[in-house]
Amino acid sequence: MKIGILGTGHIGKTLVATLSAAGHEVKVANSRGPETIGPDVLAQGGRAVTAADAVLDVDIAIVSVPLNRLPDIAPLIGRSASSTVVIDTSNYYPQRDGRIDALEDGRTESLWVADQLGRPVVKAWNAIGSDSFAKKGKPAGSPDRIAIPVAADDERDRKIALTLVEDTGFDGVDAGVLAESWRQQPGTPCYCTDLSRQEMPGALAAADPARSPKRRDLAFEAVLERMSGSGARDPGADYLVRLNRALFL
Repeated sequence: MKIGILGTGHIGKTLVATLSAAGHEVKVANSRGPETIGPDVLAQGGRAVTAADAVLDVDIAIVSVPLNRLPDIAPLIGRSASSTVVIDTSNYYPQRDGRIDALEDGRTESLWVADQLGRPVVKAWNAIGSDSFAKKGKPAGSPDRIAIPVAADDERDRKIALTLVEDTGFDGVDAGVLAESWRQQPGTPCYCTDLSRQEMPGALAAADPARSPKRRDLAFEAVLERMSGSGARDPGADYLVRLNRALFL
C-alpha cells in the first residue's frame, strides 16, 4: 500500500522502518523538512518528503504527532483524498500537551482527534511503548507475540489497520468502534503492558474510565522522577512495562 507518515518521533520512526520492510511504499515527513530526516529512519526504504506531500496520493495517512500539533496537521489531512484512511497513534498527556477541556471532561481522545482533523480516524499503535514497539516485534504465530488494539467506526478501515499492525510484527486485536477506544487510552489495563492476543480482550473489558486518568498521571510522574534521577532520555521498555502493569492491571 501507499502510506504517508506524519511524524518522526519514536513511534513514527519505527512505523517507517517496519512498514517499509514489509513491502509498503512509505513516505515520511516531519515539521522541520525532509533534509532533517536522517538515513537511519529511511534505512528500510522509506522516502523523506514535505508534510504536504506525505498525505497526497496515499492509501493510508498515519498521524504520529503530539495532540498539540493537530492544528498544523488538520489542513494537510483536509487536502488528502476522501478515500485515504487516517490512522491516529496519539495519546493525551496534559503535562505535555497542555490541558484540553473536552478530554478532561471525558471526551474520548480519538473522537476528539477526528473532530480536529475533520475526518474519521482509526486508533492504532497508541497502546504500545516506543521501546517495545522498536524491539519486540515478532513473526506471525510466535507464542509470545505482543498484541496491539485497533479501533475504528468503519469496519473496512479497521481491517486495513489490523493487517498493517500485523505487518509491523504484532498481533492486531479488534477493539471495536471509536466510542470504545477510551479502553486503550493511557492508564488502562491494555496500555503499554505488552499483553498477548489472549490477554487483550480481558484487559479492554476491565478498563475503568474514572480511574485511568489518575493512573496515567501517576505513571507519568514516576517516569519523570526516574529519568531526572538517572539522566536517561528513555526509561526503557522493561521498566515501563513493570510500572504500567503494577499501576494499570
